[in-house]
Amino acid sequence: MNFASVPWLELAVAVPLFGAFCLARSRDALSASRWCLGFLGAGLVCAVTAWGGLAGGLTADGTSRFDLLPLLFDRKVFSLDALSAPLVPLLALLHFLTALATARTKMSRFSFAWLLASSALRIAVFSCMMPWDLGVLLVLAVVPPYFELRRRGSPTRVYVIHMAMFVGLLVAGLMTEGELSLALLMGAVLVRSGTVPVHVWVTDLFKNCSFGTALLVVTPITGMYAAMRLVLPAQPPEWVLQGIGGVSLLTAVYAAGMSVVQTDARRFFAFLFLSHASLVLVGLELHTTISLTGALALWGSVIVSLGGFGLTLRAIEARFGRLSLSEFRGLYAASPSLAVCFLLTGLASVGFPGMSGFVAAELLVDGAVVASPVVGLVVLVAAALNGVAVLRAYFALFTGDRYTPRVPLGITVRERGAVLALTVLIFAGGFFPQTYIESRHQAAEMTLEDRSAEKPAVAPAHP
Repeated sequence: MNFASVPWLELAVAVPLFGAFCLARSRDALSASRWCLGFLGAGLVCAVTAWGGLAGGLTADGTSRFDLLPLLFDRKVFSLDALSAPLVPLLALLHFLTALATARTKMSRFSFAWLLASSALRIAVFSCMMPWDLGVLLVLAVVPPYFELRRRGSPTRVYVIHMAMFVGLLVAGLMTEGELSLALLMGAVLVRSGTVPVHVWVTDLFKNCSFGTALLVVTPITGMYAAMRLVLPAQPPEWVLQGIGGVSLLTAVYAAGMSVVQTDARRFFAFLFLSHASLVLVGLELHTTISLTGALALWGSVIVSLGGFGLTLRAIEARFGRLSLSEFRGLYAASPSLAVCFLLTGLASVGFPGMSGFVAAELLVDGAVVASPVVGLVVLVAAALNGVAVLRAYFALFTGDRYTPRVPLGITVRERGAVLALTVLIFAGGFFPQTYIESRHQAAEMTLEDRSAEKPAVAPAHP
């Protein structure tokens, strides 16, 4: 058996899923945390290996002749291409770091079994290309947050209404044909991405769910992946792409403005994410090589930078409780390392020079300006407001009268490891962006070529 014979991609899904079953009835939070790290670490190794095999030319699409699912379903279920190859290990890493950075004081209220199940489902989603297979996985992926809300005794009404809308539009779009199908799928993408006016579920999730769970639900921007797999390959008419782009542009500016005036740290982060996710979707409307390359590059940058930003905010919250931005709290003296991490990841998310988001933001803005100066101006306004929001939050949390804690509140070894890993990725993407940008350019060209190719008439397939 050689390297290509091992089903690395299937193992990246199967190992966390097996871990979820093993920890389903565990009552020892500390032991569950350690086992969870082991399963997520093994899944991360498998995901990175599958990506490395594709990048190194050892496998054609990350699959193996010993894959089990093709024997069961008579077709490939999981595979990688230029679009998904870097995203799968990024998601596996984000789940691993979330478990690693979970404070002991929060372990009793955090479900590691559901974290493992969610990791398996999200990696499966981003490894799937077939429409109906992807649709089923997208539906399954909305289930774990619901049970998390139920377990915490939090209201589920807002989440259920919006996810029912998403599932209904998704299934209806897959079952129909033509422009109606694309319109329904566009609606599903917009709901899942949290665009205005169907964005309330995102802020509600951050309010009522654990920060870690909410972070992992939204940060991958699953709606963008659904759009790339279900909408763009079907040769959508211009009005569909313009609809996605127009609503996303409105959401980007609205959410950026809302993030500037928030007094609750969780709502601030939720609106900051919504603005960034909408900027990624704007690249779909422009559908030029430069703009799509920028959107895809920004997508990966947002996963890393906002993932790190959210983990830092979560670590601060674990020490001081729910955070208010209505006054200056002076927390720098209590935990200077977390203050540095907060500013670093926050600036990376808004495209500060020398960090991972800078080149991506430049490409997106250049593509937007070439397509339409008005669109380019709106993108710049949204980016500027996001930068103002990050700096305002930093000053509110870390400046002002010095806060003197009675016990040490510095960063822990596990938190330092998580933040250090993301910091390396942030600066590597800023100072050495060539390889990553080249892969995003290749994915953009592949997507545009598939879209320009003539689409054969195919009857709708049912699962």
